[in-house]
Parts: sequence; C-alpha cells; structure tokens
Amino acid sequence: MKVLIAQLNSNTTKRIRRSLLAWFRREQRDLPWRRTRDPYSVWLCEILLQQTRVDQGTPYYERFLAAFPTVESLAQASEDEVLKLWEGLGYYTRARNLLKAARIVVQERGGAFPQCAAEWRELPGVGRYTAGAIASIAFGERVAVLDGNVKRVLSRLFDIEDCVDDARTQDQLWSIAEALVPPGAPGDFNQGMMELGARICLPRNPRCPTCPLGNVCVAHEAGTQDQRPVRRPKKEAPHHEVAIAVLCKNGWYLLGKRPAKGLLGGLWEFPGSAIRPGETHAQALRREAKEELGIRLRVGCLIATVTHAYSHLRVTLHVYACSHVSGTPRPKSHDALKWVPRSQLSHYALPKANHKFLHLLAPDGG
Repeated sequence: MKVLIAQLNSNTTKRIRRSLLAWFRREQRDLPWRRTRDPYSVWLCEILLQQTRVDQGTPYYERFLAAFPTVESLAQASEDEVLKLWEGLGYYTRARNLLKAARIVVQERGGAFPQCAAEWRELPGVGRYTAGAIASIAFGERVAVLDGNVKRVLSRLFDIEDCVDDARTQDQLWSIAEALVPPGAPGDFNQGMMELGARICLPRNPRCPTCPLGNVCVAHEAGTQDQRPVRRPKKEAPHHEVAIAVLCKNGWYLLGKRPAKGLLGGLWEFPGSAIRPGETHAQALRREAKEELGIRLRVGCLIATVTHAYSHLRVTLHVYACSHVSGTPRPKSHDALKWVPRSQLSHYALPKANHKFLHLLAPDGG
C-alpha cells in the first residue's frame, strides 16, 4: 500500500477534520436517531442500519422504538415479537442478537449500558464498527468507524490501489480512520464520514464537484476515483429451485419455525424442499413430508411461482396447495411446527418470499 500513516501530517489531518465537520453540520440529513444521544436509540439505529439503507431502515426504527421504547421493554419481549417487527428487513441474526444483548444489559448490568467501545464489543451482535459508532456518538469516545461507506471514502481520499477486502488493507484503513478522528466531536466526524459516503462519495458516479474534501482527495486529483475502491470480483449467486407445501387441514395451515442458526433463523415458513435432480415438484414435496415431517400428503394445484434474491443466493419457489393424508407432523429440520388459521398467519414473522404468495391463500383455508 502506497498510503502510509506518515502521510497524514498535521496540516492534512486538520484540513480533513475541519472541512468534513463543517460540511456535516451544515448538510446532514434530519434523521430521527440524530435528535438524541440516548445510547439505546443510537445502538438500535446502528444495528438496524447494518446492511440496510437509511430510507429502508427509518420506518423500522420508528416502529421498533414505538413498540420497545426502553431496553427494559425490549428485554421482556419474546423472540417472535422482535422478529415480527424485523420482518422483511433481512439479516435476522441482528434481531436475535439485539434481544440477547438487551437481556444482558438488563439482567447482568442493571440496565446500564457500556460507555466505551471495548465494553460494547462484549455484547452479542456488536463488532468493532458498531461499537465505535455507538461509543463515539453517544459517549464522545475518540474511536474510529469503518463501514463500507468509510472504506470507499478513504480509498479515494488516499487513492489506495490495494484491495479493500484484504485483511492487511483493512487493518491499514482502520489505522488511517483512527488517526483522522478528532479529539473533539468524534461522533460528528464519524457520522460525517458515513454521510459523505452515502450522499457524495457514491459507489458509481461520485459527486466530486460538491465534495467538501475534493481539494485534498488524491484519487480526484489523479482521476482515478471511478477505479476506487478496488474490490474482489463477486461470485455469481447460486440459484435453487424449491417446492413449497401450503399444507391445509380443516382450514388451518402448517408452519415450521426455522432453526436460530442459518439463513432466516427464527422465522416461520411453509415447509418446503430443494428439488433434487430428476425429481418432479410433487415427488420433492412427498419426500419432504415423509423425511422432515413424518406425514403423508396429497399434492394439489400450483398456487404460484415466485422468485426471490438474497444477498448470496437466488431461489424460485413453486408453491402447491397440499392436503394432509395421514400422520402427525413432527419437527426434524424445524425447531417447531404449528397449525395456524388463515386469519392469524399475519401474526407470525415469515420470510419475504412467503409474503409474495400469502395473499393467494383462501381466507377459510379452502
């Protein structure tokens, strides 16, 4: 890496701090979590905004805070209640860790939040970036943050040619970020870096003419801003064909609760199976029913075919109306099974892909 910490001389550092803070205080968006330094609110927003755009996360933040206004109220919630509020946001491990951490704060810390980044990192779901954001914003600790936006800003600011996905490069980016954080207003500075990446230093077509750091940006001066940051090529996402059983018995539908670990952990779903080579959809559903539920079912008509993309894979769901023939369902791959009337399906946190066909189910289960 050509960029060394030695390049951050006092003059350059002062110019970056001064320009960024002035811009942020003048141009920052009016976001609900910026109206408070309450650690609970700051923590909640930082967890919500991991892997989530601000416009998408804001209504979730407001609903979540309305339902659980304090860490004590969150700690008393059930996992299903938390996951239902999180429904559609993805990366559900965040929600489960949020609940675990709330219970630790209440039960083991007497409701007192950590006040430094090192202690925040002891809570479930709080890594180095999140701990730095909370500690700097809520408590004024001089500690850095490094998320995707900040990586992009720094890689352009110093025209970094090395791949930012490499561990060695990330270590050096952390060192640069730490050197830049001012002793005063570290929270504003960190938010300014993130805001700059979100609104000006965009992944494509960065708005260099309006950037407050344009006069110190090495990539802008060299004309290499469109080539930064250097990333590893993305692998093509695999695609899976899945058969889904909308299993109905006397007007009630069978749902399974996914294991906590893994994709969509803790959510309820209609049972289904990846279709093996050479299998028909009906064969896959009958096999799934026998192996994973311990029952026999009758496969009826096709209700819908829907596609959905996750961060690392794509699925096509072939959804069939099925009827129960014999046997008592018992969970094997699921943590639990439950028969639910149509009118109560909306009470359960379901994957977004399931919501794409939910409206097609008959109100009476017929």
